[in-house]
Amino acid sequence: MLGKKRKTSNHVTSDGYSYLTKRLLVSKAKSAGVTASQDAMGLMGFVVTVKDGWVVKQYADGNTEQLQKI
Repeated sequence: MLGKKRKTSNHVTSDGYSYLTKRLLVSKAKSAGVTASQDAMGLMGFVVTVKDGWVVKQYADGNTEQLQKI
């Protein structure tokens, strides 16, 4: 089974070192957050997030519980 090709920066300095762009860094951070959220949901059965000015607990079955207004 072939894995996904890893996206790396195509930007290289004059001395040959590649560097991160803001776009690539934001993309990687968002995908890492999604992966961590999915792992937490699978392990704990819920995740705590902020939605529409409320701290909410989202359960794996789709229910949400409002914990506190911010």
